[in-house]
Amino acid sequence: MSHSPLLQPYSLGDLTLKNRVVMAPLTRARAGDDRIPTAMMAEYYAQRASSGLIITEATVISQQGIGWLNTPGIYNDEQTAGWREVVDAAHSAGGKIFLQLWHMGRSSHSSFHDGELPVSASAIKISTDEIRTNAGKKEFEVPRALETAEVADVVADYRAAAARAKEAGFDGVEIHAANGYLIDQFLQSRTNQRTDQYGGSIENRYRFLGEVVAAVTEIWDASRVGVRLSPNGVYNDMGSTDFREQFSYAMQQLSPLGLAYLHVVDGIAFGFHKLGDPMTLAEIREIFSGPLMGNSGYDQASAEAAVERGDADLLAFGRAYISNPDLVERFAHQWPLATEADPKMWYGAGPDARGYTDFPTFAEASTAG
Repeated sequence: MSHSPLLQPYSLGDLTLKNRVVMAPLTRARAGDDRIPTAMMAEYYAQRASSGLIITEATVISQQGIGWLNTPGIYNDEQTAGWREVVDAAHSAGGKIFLQLWHMGRSSHSSFHDGELPVSASAIKISTDEIRTNAGKKEFEVPRALETAEVADVVADYRAAAARAKEAGFDGVEIHAANGYLIDQFLQSRTNQRTDQYGGSIENRYRFLGEVVAAVTEIWDASRVGVRLSPNGVYNDMGSTDFREQFSYAMQQLSPLGLAYLHVVDGIAFGFHKLGDPMTLAEIREIFSGPLMGNSGYDQASAEAAVERGDADLLAFGRAYISNPDLVERFAHQWPLATEADPKMWYGAGPDARGYTDFPTFAEASTAG
């Protein structure tokens, strides 16, 4: 255990992480219609608190940001109180935990908004897949482009959500600017065809993310704020021909801000747009000078190699954490990982713990066997 670079302590600003293993944000959809975190969610995160850092599932900053059934929010008092119970449970188990701030933008549906269209950078619909709603699967709609004056209101929603996260006791926050959600929709030329100050150039397309970061760092010290990007991703019908120029610029702008980390979905296991060579951690390391977190498709060996090469400081693991609450212990002792959870159990609703908090640790499974 002591010789694995992945399992060494890491100083993240003024936080000391007990290892470099990060629990990636995983949408599990257990919060119910009111989007209030539950006691079962508190148990779920506490079970996984041996990770160096937990990043929560994506959490909507406003009602306008909603677009997924039963995901949690952070825009009212009841949700904030629910998250406080989750944070307390994670801290009691020895964990550190950041809240991921989320606005889904065009990857939503009017059924979530009393018939009003979802919003985006431009009126360009998602042409792939379908969206799950309370009325079943629906085709994505052409979103409404946010008016210039409305953008400041969304930035204010990020600021308010960041303040609620601090009230709930989180150790920090992560701004979700990846995977085709609203900030990514502003960043990328594929989805941003605006002619105002938020579009038309690489610099202007970055402006919204820059304003969100500025607003959130009014509430939190920059050393407690992470940003997540996905330059290689195709999820939610993304991928732009100028992706390398756009994301390199964004990283250049973020580099001097003293952020907690830059979280990059660098792996292509989640889908790749094939519009050029994928951006690698080694390339990004030349652009971004702060702590760097890799994500997507890593196992223990490839994660350790990334740390040893100096490509990454932290590595995030997603699907492995669903069925392995003791992932760090399994890495430390070279224990085999549990069978990957059935995708049918990834998302759910209500009080049913199956496929959520009922995965045993290796020690529990061995005793039961």
